[in-house]
Amino acid sequence: MNVSRLTLRVPKTAELVATELRRRIVTGVLQEGDALPPESSLMDTFGVSRPTLREAYRVLESEGLIDVHRGSRGGARVRLPSPDVVARYAGLVLEHGQATIGDVATARGIVECECVATVARRGSADDVAQLRAALDEAEAIADPAAQLDAQHRFHSLLVGLAGNQTIDLMHGVIQKLFDQADRTRQSETARVAEQARHLGAKAHRKLVDLLAAGDVDGAVTSWRRHVEEAADYLARSGGSSQLLDLL
Repeated sequence: MNVSRLTLRVPKTAELVATELRRRIVTGVLQEGDALPPESSLMDTFGVSRPTLREAYRVLESEGLIDVHRGSRGGARVRLPSPDVVARYAGLVLEHGQATIGDVATARGIVECECVATVARRGSADDVAQLRAALDEAEAIADPAAQLDAQHRFHSLLVGLAGNQTIDLMHGVIQKLFDQADRTRQSETARVAEQARHLGAKAHRKLVDLLAAGDVDGAVTSWRRHVEEAADYLARSGGSSQLLDLL
């Protein structure tokens, strides 16, 4: 009987060091902004050379888990995992596939409408209170760009209230791409952008009222209309619809 020969790849020492430091970050041993110990200390801890340690740093830096600064006051500081890193890479993949903002908007609508249904069926007064507070915060902002950011946070809060971490991460990636495209369009067409922000605020207020009334079907229908209108706005406001051009 012939037995296939299995070739195992032995991880490089730098990868092993990066794995251990990564574990400390994701488990909370190292927190946002913490400085890693001096290189000499880590070299002793892991029994590695300076080039090996710096190779491990490059791995973690490419993953967005540390910032490395050179010089006498330099060193490595921790950055916690963020959807921003995933969104940047996802954006590249979608751009390469010639995806449109319509693709992103459709995915956003599917995710958010399911989350609206989850929140509506739960009927929590605390959920409604959090969403209403986010509305009030957004409406109190005078600066258009800051108000747009606050409206985007409302979408993220809505998904977060559904209580599923995986969906929350997926939406975080989608929302980052959509937000960036939205900012590009709004900077190009100020008058239309103001109207879009006004309609967005109105749709957000209507959703909260429907949730407070316990109208599950009405909330989902209203929100689906809102995300579709947001996608239509981006399509109508001129310019390319390709993510490659928008991002």
